[in-house]
Amino acid sequence: MGVWAVPGFALMSYACTVEPLRAANLLAQRPLYEVVHFGDAASSGSAAVSADLPVGAMASLDLLLVVAGGDPFTGGDEAFDWLRKMDRAGVRIGGVSGGSVLLARAGLMDGRRMTVHWEHGPPLAEQHPDLMIEKRLYVIDRDRVTCGGGTAPLDMMHALIAGDHGHVFARLVMDWFLHTDVRAAAAPQRAGLAERMGVHSPHLVSAIAAMEDHIADPLALDQLALIAGVSGRHLNRLFTDVLGQSAMNYYRNMRLDVGHRMIRGSALPISEIGRATGFATPAHFTNAYTRRYGHSPRSARAA
Repeated sequence: MGVWAVPGFALMSYACTVEPLRAANLLAQRPLYEVVHFGDAASSGSAAVSADLPVGAMASLDLLLVVAGGDPFTGGDEAFDWLRKMDRAGVRIGGVSGGSVLLARAGLMDGRRMTVHWEHGPPLAEQHPDLMIEKRLYVIDRDRVTCGGGTAPLDMMHALIAGDHGHVFARLVMDWFLHTDVRAAAAPQRAGLAERMGVHSPHLVSAIAAMEDHIADPLALDQLALIAGVSGRHLNRLFTDVLGQSAMNYYRNMRLDVGHRMIRGSALPISEIGRATGFATPAHFTNAYTRRYGHSPRSARAA
């Protein structure tokens, strides 16, 4: 198995990807997996990974996983031809955390289902509207494997090891890491709204879930009310009583918060970030952002 840890990669995602393979070899008392690292790289926390082969080298692999973090929307272009060559050579290719974004930018996710870290979802969908992005921990679609990152690679590696050596052995590997509650691929990437926000009204939960699903294409109040099963006036009253602001004000702030994370965590043009968060013009986004945060988007990026 090959691993390309892109400079600035997330150490948690990397460890949850490669450590199950080491444990599988240890528990089997024989080498079930060989990990080949492509390119020297340091993680976002300065942990270093040494290369076995340079990026661009061709090798006979069952699977090549791209592990990336930081801002996967810039850089990496020099490796796209290599990834496409690996694909044409019949190598199964996957992305972990921001690695899924790199695969999409390389054109390797066309016609394949995929997932990505929830923070990268809106800008990726904005740039590549034809992608089939799903809100899952991981997706295995034929010759593509994608994973949201964080601890989700543990669950993905359980599935891959189970496919190679059976569920009983894969469970032993997960027990080695005290990961006794292996999650299904379709499990959510984030905690439920009620747990995450302390909101228990089913009408509010339905409305907020719809808002999160429609960041780039905002819904109107009457559409949200229809989804929540109440009138627009009643929905507004619920938001004001429980969350201290109107439904649409809450929705706008949610979209601005997404935009704020994208400004601080990516190099995407501010105009694209505005579109990805549902603002009709760059000026509209800039004005709303400045009112919420007290400074312009450009100032936030420069800080």
